[in-house]
Amino acid sequence: MALEGVHHITAITADAPRNVDFYARLLGLRLVKKTVNFDAPDVYHLYFGDETGTPGSILTFFEFPGAARGRPGAGMVHTIRWRVRSDEALAFWASRLADAGVEAARDGVALRFEDFEGLRHELVAASVDDAPLAAHTPDIPADHALLGFHGVRAYAPAPQRSVALLEALGFTREGDDDAEWRVGGAERHGVLTYEPPPPERGRTSAGTVHHIAWSAADDDELRAYRERAVAAGAHATEIIDRQYFHSVYFREPSGVLFELASRDIGFDVDEPAESLGETLKLPPQYEQHRGELERRLTPLQNPRAPVAS
Repeated sequence: MALEGVHHITAITADAPRNVDFYARLLGLRLVKKTVNFDAPDVYHLYFGDETGTPGSILTFFEFPGAARGRPGAGMVHTIRWRVRSDEALAFWASRLADAGVEAARDGVALRFEDFEGLRHELVAASVDDAPLAAHTPDIPADHALLGFHGVRAYAPAPQRSVALLEALGFTREGDDDAEWRVGGAERHGVLTYEPPPPERGRTSAGTVHHIAWSAADDDELRAYRERAVAAGAHATEIIDRQYFHSVYFREPSGVLFELASRDIGFDVDEPAESLGETLKLPPQYEQHRGELERRLTPLQNPRAPVAS
């Protein structure tokens, strides 16, 4: 039993149409699910990923229209790290981003940039054995596509406080201190890097990461890892049904909100794989309000469909 790296990462946006344009058109991810926030069904919850929304590729966004721009601080993920195949892929992305007016900075085998709300990304030319998780986009060559998550960077003033919990979950140190961690199983792995926080206090809002989810197989693994987390001092939720996966949530001691998410359900549970993301899918408890919700939600232009309303 091992966590198979990152399952998904969830962030916040104030502008769903621009969000879809940036991630589905510019970055070439597939919009694999268009649904609503479980707790606020009058706003979107959008999921992007590879062709089928494979765990390890899924970036999701809660939309809070008009939300002020946030700021990452202590206890928050501040950078999402993606894998690409090569230095040539980094050069392709530097050019593509520049053509779109997005400033990017090359640093060795990494390319760093921000989205239109300040959410930070890093593309890493990583040589790993994990299977590539790519979406297919006509104007992005297959050799240059994003290949799923490499991991995240988070701010923590005292990362040693997180050691016991991370070890209980199966993370292992990558270096000589408590800042670099790796977790993985037979198929995938992900890395977690802690860095000193800025002096300003963080603010969770548009352009920031809400939580990171690590990949468990099923409910049995969720229960087992929940027990490990609780034994290590975490205050964990019970298993929660998120329709496309089941989840357990808790904050690790450095303050980052962790989720453990199962990979045994998937995004084709309520629509065919070939038409993922093209229509609004609602949790069963909100289906009776479909007409009202469709009127209130902003129409979105999905690059793979004429108009997804």
